[in-house]
Parts: sequence; C-alpha cells; structure tokens
Amino acid sequence: MSKILLINPSYYNVYGSTQAGIANPVYPVLSLAVLGGAARIGGHEAAIMDLSYRSYDPEYVRAEILRLRPDVVGITATTPLINQMRDISFLVKDISKDILVVGGGIHASALPSETIRESALDMVVVGEGDRTVVDILDGKPAADIPGIYWRHDGEVVANGDRPLVEYLDELAMPSWDLYPIEEYEKRISKIMARHAPLITAEFSRGCIFKCDFCASKNSMGLGYRKKSPERCAEEVAYLMKLGYREFHLADDIFTSDNKWAIQVCEAIIRRNLNIAWTCSNGIRVESANLELFDVMKRAGCYRVHFGFESGNDEVLKAFGKSGRATLEEGIKAVALARKAGLETWGMYMFGLSSDTEKTMNDTIRYARRTKVDVMKFGMTVPFPGTPMFDMLREQGRIKTFNWDDYNVYNEANAIFDHPTLSSAMITKYYRKAYIDLYYKNPEYIFRNIWRGIRSGEFFWLVYYGIRFLWLLIHGSGEVGKENFRYKEQWEPLKIDPKTLRSCHPAPKASNSKWKQMPVPVMKVSAE
Repeated sequence: MSKILLINPSYYNVYGSTQAGIANPVYPVLSLAVLGGAARIGGHEAAIMDLSYRSYDPEYVRAEILRLRPDVVGITATTPLINQMRDISFLVKDISKDILVVGGGIHASALPSETIRESALDMVVVGEGDRTVVDILDGKPAADIPGIYWRHDGEVVANGDRPLVEYLDELAMPSWDLYPIEEYEKRISKIMARHAPLITAEFSRGCIFKCDFCASKNSMGLGYRKKSPERCAEEVAYLMKLGYREFHLADDIFTSDNKWAIQVCEAIIRRNLNIAWTCSNGIRVESANLELFDVMKRAGCYRVHFGFESGNDEVLKAFGKSGRATLEEGIKAVALARKAGLETWGMYMFGLSSDTEKTMNDTIRYARRTKVDVMKFGMTVPFPGTPMFDMLREQGRIKTFNWDDYNVYNEANAIFDHPTLSSAMITKYYRKAYIDLYYKNPEYIFRNIWRGIRSGEFFWLVYYGIRFLWLLIHGSGEVGKENFRYKEQWEPLKIDPKTLRSCHPAPKASNSKWKQMPVPVMKVSAE
C-alpha cells in the first residue's frame, strides 16, 4: 500500500488580492477528491492539503509533508498557480529525493513537457487521472503507464494518451471527506453560495463544442460522458451525509441532454435530498427548456448561469460557439429560467479573438437586454492549451510566459497583444460594462433590490456592490507576491518562448465498444 498527499495551491494572493477577492472561490477542489477516491478504491491511502484559504507558506507545507510522510505528492495547478507547483516540487525533493512528485491539472495537461522541465516534478499526468494515479501508487514502471510524461536519463518521455473513462459510474466515490469541512463554513462569499459550506460535484464530463478560449479539453477531452441518474443522486446523498448544504455543478454542458438532465433531477427528488445547488459553469442557451427548469427548481437548484460571452452573433460563431447559440435564444433562455423561479446569472467577455470596439459595444447593449439578476464580465485571457493561445503565439503576440501574469483580473497588456484592440480599449469596455450596467441602470438596481428582499440577502447585495465599486474606481492593486522559497532553483529553468512546443492535443472520447474493467463503487446512504 502506498500513500499519496494531494496538494491544492494557495489562492490567497492570486485571487484574493484582485477584484475576484470579493468572491474568492474557497471550497473543496473536486479533482483532488476524485483522485483521492481512486487511490482508496485501489487499496491505497490518501490525504489532501488544501492551501486555497491560506497564504503560501513553505514551512507549513514542509511540516505537513514531514508529518504525513507520503510516498507520492501530487500537485494540481491552474496557469496562474503553476509557480507554486514548481516551488513545492523543489521543496518536496529537498525533504527526500525518494518521494515521487507528480503534477497535474489543466496547465500541466496543456504543456506537460514544459511543466516538467521548469520544475523538479518526476512526472506529469495528462488529462483524467482516475486510472493513472492507481498505476502510479501500485508502483507500475513509468514506461508502462499511459497518460504521463516523465523524466528518463535527463530527457522528458511521453507515453501516449490514456483513453478517457467512458463509463463514469465505475469511478470511485470522490473522497470529499478528506477535506476539513469546518474550514469552509465561514470562508465562502455570500456571492458564491447561500448555504455554506459549499462543495463542487460533477454529473458529467466533457464538452462537444470548440470555443477557442476554453482549455477544458486538455483535462476532460472532446466528447460528452454522463453518470447514471441514480449515481448522481448517490453522490448528492453522500455530500449531505458529510454536512455540505450546497454544491456547484461543475459540468460544462449539463442541460444539453434534456431527457437525461430531467432524469437526474427526478432521481434527486425521489431520494428527498434537500440540498441547494447551482449550475455555476453556465448552460447552453439553446438547451433551455421550461420543463427542465421546473424540475431543476424542484430538485433544489436555485441559480443557473448562462455563458453568453458576446452580444454579437458573428463573434459567437467565430470563436466556436456554433450557430445554434444565438442572441435571441439567450433572451428566451433567461425568460424561461425566470418563469421557473430560478435566479439567473449572465457571463460576458471582452477581448474575444474576433472582438472589435463595435462588438464590445454590442455586448454591453445585449447584457442590458438579457435582464439577468447578476452580470459577470471578464477580460479574455489566452490560456495555454487553447486554440486562441496557439494562434497568438504563432503570430508572436504572446508577450509573457511568466504564468503568474495569467490572471483574468490583470490588464491584458501584460499578457498579449490583441489582433485588433489595444489593452486600454479592452479594459475601458470591461469597466464601462460594470459602471453602466450595475450603477447607472435603474431597472437592474430595482430588480436586485427586489431580489435581495425576497432572498433575505439585501444587506449583502449592498455590501458587495459598494465594495466592488470601490475596486473599479481605485483599482484592485497588483496580484500579491508569493513567498517562494526555491525560486532561485526553478527561475532559471523557465522556458524560452522560442522553444515552446505545440500544446498537448486534447484526447477524444471513443465511440467504440471499448470498456475498462469494472471498478467497485462506494455506496453511501443519506440516512
């Protein structure tokens, strides 16, 4: 039996010091719970160190590793957190050369070779790690493990893709119990959740669409796989048993199969599982359906997010949204959700690959038309692993490969040159959207006063509204600096942009009859 320690880096400076700080996403990370469950079902021991709500403190990390004495340390990281992964990799090797250090997550899957060469990692897991982590803990020779990049005689070796897990019911129950639930009860923003503590869950994996700014294909592949309705309800029962009162559904396209989504909700209703939840990743507007929204509401869902992105149909088509997700479909989708009694959020972006000043104006006008309860605007960042990043890199428009700069709340001029827009123009419209649509929009203000009175959140809406206005006017300051301990060792390893290889291609879900050996599923009861 082997023991793995799974580490999630600190969000404190990267997210907490920016405009995102008022909605700092502090809740248990789903990916590490999934890997912990896989390790356990494979007969191994797992522990999780979540640094999300702490400042990055190398001495704390060292002390925990010495206390837990793991055989393997697995570290996940998004792009702006990758330097923490590097620092921790050297820290672990400083403790013991015998500890196997493994990297994973969306950035490592996009740039696996570079991630190893820039760190002290022994290997990188590409894509889904459910099966791979068990092979690693079983002590299988690295050369025989599909889905990894690893060090061998000073070189980085790629073993080829591991097929995606097609039958998700075979997966182990996520090890959410490894998280200290008491740490999350008071840390989550009221903007993020009504009923703390909050956690994330998944009912399906993957997406069939190809938006050029989206990097999810690097970890979930291209395709769509679903758990059975009964399995989804079983996971919800487990969350409730552990004491969680709300979950965010991480699925990219939960409502795309209306029939299955209704069955999932009905399974939750049959089990009488009284828990609040939201579709926080956004749902496709063309999949909106009043029958579905009604049953989602009865199953405990109180909020749906719509990924509108742009207020221009041609821009939607250009970045890969497809012609079915039109502006008019978006207006209809919001009306149906509101009719079902669901709170609605809209997500919009500035600086999309084909944006112009005119189309950004279109987005502001469209956001006013959608009449959602909350509008969330962001500046587009070309993250590694996306077609947008590859295109801009080939054009010589990527200005930095310092991954700390890749934060959606930083001004884009530090990251890339847009083909048709200046960074100042993108920032101007980002701020204009919030000022004009939040603070100079009487219809929106009165709508939210009424929403706050009905939900009992009026005080919090006023509090966060004033706080965010102050940040817009005065700025949020630079992203905080981490207390890196081993920077002098990993800083010289940072890649030369001229040698950057193409991003790892996203695996695809197979349409064949291939089936992996069944893995027993942990059953739990809500009682």
